[in-house]
Amino acid sequence: MVCRINDYIRAVNTKAGQKSLIRKPFQIIKMSFENLDLIEPILRALKTEGYEIPTPIQEQAIPIILQRKDLLGCAQTGTGKTAAFAIPIIQILHETHNPAKGRRKIKSLIVTPTRELAIQIGESFAAYGRHAGLKHTVIFGGVGERPQTDALRAGIDILIATPGRLLDLMNQGYIDLRSIELFVLDEADRMLDMGFIHDVKRIIAELPRERQSLFFSATMPKPIVALAKRYQEDALRISTVGEDRGHGDIAYQAMAVSPSDIEHAVINILRYHEAETAMLFCATRDNVRHLHASLVERGFAAVALSGEHSQNERNYALQALRDKRARVCVATDVAARGIDLPSLSLVVHVEIPRDAETLQHRTGSTGARRVRYRTWR
Repeated sequence: MVCRINDYIRAVNTKAGQKSLIRKPFQIIKMSFENLDLIEPILRALKTEGYEIPTPIQEQAIPIILQRKDLLGCAQTGTGKTAAFAIPIIQILHETHNPAKGRRKIKSLIVTPTRELAIQIGESFAAYGRHAGLKHTVIFGGVGERPQTDALRAGIDILIATPGRLLDLMNQGYIDLRSIELFVLDEADRMLDMGFIHDVKRIIAELPRERQSLFFSATMPKPIVALAKRYQEDALRISTVGEDRGHGDIAYQAMAVSPSDIEHAVINILRYHEAETAMLFCATRDNVRHLHASLVERGFAAVALSGEHSQNERNYALQALRDKRARVCVATDVAARGIDLPSLSLVVHVEIPRDAETLQHRTGSTGARRVRYRTWR
């Protein structure tokens, strides 16, 4: 909801020949995607997705990107950052796309730190761009190269990639970045945490000098600000993160539990709340494996997510949650960003994360949906 208020208007007093102030009633305008000058194919797709009112990061970022300006955007996990850059990219490429010019060249590159995020960004481009006539593909490690290289050979407009596989296929000659017009660095702070910053710099070095660069991050540490200053041109900076850095729609609760009773406490919490979908975060793979086995033994429909699982196993686990075949997910922080679970209503920090940022990313792990959570420890 956006309020545009005109308290006063100036009017001419024809009798006195002087200007006076006349009070005008408040005018309340509900912001919608139609107010953002989006084209009909995108509006139709958003309607199909059930999107009506843009989130703050979408409302601020979309007009800036459509004006072809560089952007440094800061917003918490789960506030709709993907749509904030995907929607205007689709519009820009749709308006400039000419299928009669032969094989498609990559015009937009989105680099993101994890396979799960890459897949979900790809799903978002497919949803928002279903009527736009563009082609995209997603590349990441841990799976065979053949389907990815086949898609690249066929020609695409948009490429979503993780850094390692992107560099690998660039070195093999499958990817040419010389036609890139729009570059997105997603989850920039996570890139820094995971040690990808040098890979990112190598990728940027291969991009054309004339391009639009969009950096998005849940937090804004100094190295990210420095990266933006180096690789962006007069970038506008927006932030929808409040000073308290908390999620306003999350109810936090804490429990003091002795180490020997943690497992029993988690089981009691799950039975008490009967959440449609619950996410349990552990610090290590071993702890994920142990807790998952214990829950399955007690009859819970549970899946596990950690770095030891293959991509197919991860995809199966996430799909089981979305299909309601499973209602509990035990995970390490690999699942803390970008996991799109609309029915998620309970997050349990079985083990406290190492820093406040990780806590925010964990509890914001439902994509752009606004859901209420209870967080326990």
